[in-house]
Amino acid sequence: MEKTKKGLKVGLMAGLITLMASPAFARSISLKEGGVALWIFIIVGAIIVLLQLIPAAILFFSFIGSATTMALKKERKAEEEVGVPGAEPVAVKK
Repeated sequence: MEKTKKGLKVGLMAGLITLMASPAFARSISLKEGGVALWIFIIVGAIIVLLQLIPAAILFFSFIGSATTMALKKERKAEEEVGVPGAEPVAVKK
């Protein structure tokens, strides 16, 4: 029963989307009647989209830099990982 109901909903939605996408229901978009407000909206929208490229480029090149650093990083020797030479533990007298 539940699968039938969900299948019916999916079929109905697909049919409505197909109907709305048909040329009979499509309207042509005319930029002549839009006026100045439409052009301001388009220009502001384009600026907002272009401004998003700045953080996207920063994140992209940061990812590329960290990925290449990890890929080309040579393994450290055991002596380098130990620490500062001469810093040995000393027994404390009470």
